[in-house]
Amino acid sequence: MKHNVMLTIASLLSILFMTFHLTDDIIRGMASGQVSNLFGVLILVVWLYGTLLLAERRSGYVIILLGSLLGLLVPVIHMKGAGVGGAIAKSSGAFFFIWTLLALGVTALFSIILSARGLWEHLPWRTAAQHKQGASA
Repeated sequence: MKHNVMLTIASLLSILFMTFHLTDDIIRGMASGQVSNLFGVLILVVWLYGTLLLAERRSGYVIILLGSLLGLLVPVIHMKGAGVGGAIAKSSGAFFFIWTLLALGVTALFSIILSARGLWEHLPWRTAAQHKQGASA
């Protein structure tokens, strides 16, 4: 499977997991549930645009990289300090909340790796032979 197809799938999964997570944060009262959440929707739309409409372009790789970095921060932030144990672990829907964090972390990190690889292959100083060699790998 081409790495660009894998990047698209991983990025789309990360976006999906981010929407699940934002929804769960609103339900649990961790996010306000007000108009300010539309900023998150805007970020997700830009990330989706970069994933689908700017695929295999340098700007698409940059957008996916930045969106994936934000996605990777979500589990890190939630697992700092007390983490997701305690009250969250004992609440209803805890399994889905924690699973979504872990799945988001995996897909976001994988997207970071693949988008960095895509950016590396699109560096202007690389020779045509290096581009051809990278495409065959």
